[in-house]
Amino acid sequence: MANFKNARHGEDIHRELTDIFRSLKDPRIDPMLSIVKVELSRDGGSCKVYVSSLSGKERAEESVKGLKSAAGFIRREIGQRLKLRHTPEFHFIADDSIEHGARISKLISDLSLE
Repeated sequence: MANFKNARHGEDIHRELTDIFRSLKDPRIDPMLSIVKVELSRDGGSCKVYVSSLSGKERAEESVKGLKSAAGFIRREIGQRLKLRHTPEFHFIADDSIEHGARISKLISDLSLE
């Protein structure tokens, strides 16, 4: 039961974070930033958010700095929108999975053209 509830809260947080990221006005945050994965701890006290950018890992790391400075605002917004009893503390982590996937896709398309 707890795992289902935890997974559902993780999906809700993912959906709301996507909307919140669009409204942030920090120039460090890439407008093409995507949330790759949200991992909510078992007790709901902390949440790891893996983000990736089409512009590369360096741009994602720069965006993480902007997200860390807006973490208080993001936490308050999540608490208000989802009406959670305890709002988790967010830890943003840069990931290069989108860039890696695009690179692999390009290599495959180059092979198929030859």
